[in-house]
Amino acid sequence: MLRKRRTHSFGSALAGGAVVAASGLLALATGLVGSDGSTTNPSAVVAAPRATTAASVSQDETNVINQIYKADGDGVAFIESQEAEGVASGSGIVLDSEGHVLTNNHVVEGASQVSVKLSSEGNAYPATVVGAEPDSDLALLQVEAPAAQLHPLKLGDSAKMEVGDPVVAIGNPFDLERTVTSGIVSALQREIQAPNGVTIDNVIQTDAAINPGNSGGPLINAAGEVIGINSQIETGGNGSEGNVGIGFAIPIDTAKEEMQRLEQGGATQSGGETQAGGPFLGISGASITPELAQAFNLPVSEGVLIQQVLEGGPAAAAGIQGATTAATIEGTEFGLGGDIVTAIDGQPVATIEALVEAIDAGRPGDTIELTIVRGEQTATASVTLGEQPGSGEGGLPE
Repeated sequence: MLRKRRTHSFGSALAGGAVVAASGLLALATGLVGSDGSTTNPSAVVAAPRATTAASVSQDETNVINQIYKADGDGVAFIESQEAEGVASGSGIVLDSEGHVLTNNHVVEGASQVSVKLSSEGNAYPATVVGAEPDSDLALLQVEAPAAQLHPLKLGDSAKMEVGDPVVAIGNPFDLERTVTSGIVSALQREIQAPNGVTIDNVIQTDAAINPGNSGGPLINAAGEVIGINSQIETGGNGSEGNVGIGFAIPIDTAKEEMQRLEQGGATQSGGETQAGGPFLGISGASITPELAQAFNLPVSEGVLIQQVLEGGPAAAAGIQGATTAATIEGTEFGLGGDIVTAIDGQPVATIEALVEAIDAGRPGDTIELTIVRGEQTATASVTLGEQPGSGEGGLPE
């Protein structure tokens, strides 16, 4: 979440995980799309991070957290952005010695000026937004800081994470710089909505405490590698005003896929205008693994299991069908009963990442041929790609 400070006396919650602080500290997570397709609107939350008692953590685990913090803490940036509504603050991940910093788009969106601190007592250095992708809620910054102040973090492989794996979050919740919290991967392949309404797939759920100001900071595995970008929280929607142990991190693999686009300016250019969207299929899906195929008795051992199909989108127009029921395995819920995509234009597609890459290689208006498995039948479907919805239009990715 992003933390915002207003200059007047009455604060109010803003969309996009933003928070306004005045007499109270409030945070609003964006509406979440559940794996069953339902939408929830999390309630506001207040500051107190979830405490981890000494009795609940072994000495070895404490030492690992301490080692990760010492090794990675200096690679976590504190970001402030000047906006018309006040000053927004969030976190970031130092990528290299050239000053590139990865964060959430909602941390810097609409900012007239951005500054970055690289140590608790260090200087604030000016930064520019190199590129931003509202659909994935990611932004790449360039900070004008000496190389000696830059401590790049190692990027891991989020696809290798499993439910129950230990993780550590480092960030700047409520301006409390270099705060570390720990937990586990609570679930995988969750879906959340970017502030502009577009669905982000394959999101990591964690119980490591994430609060306003953690937005854009790293979720780190036991090897000290960044495997996610902390972005949103769920508060239960039941009037709770505290962290309930449900946070969401955008997978680092998603960021890696977006990096070249971010380096080239992303979707958002200077002046705040959004370019025409890229190619759009209008589905969300999950990668099929041999283990998943065996657990659910699927007819293929690899491919993309369609979870949702956007009503009125290109896939829906071609007759592609989404999940009709759901099942849970190792804490992760999957939609079942939908079509399975196994190839595009005759080329095998094994994962959702491969499907996204293939769609991104096309253009709006292109016609592609999907090979799909429905029940025991294999068929093909011709789909004319649409245009990725712009900011505020909503919809499902790729």
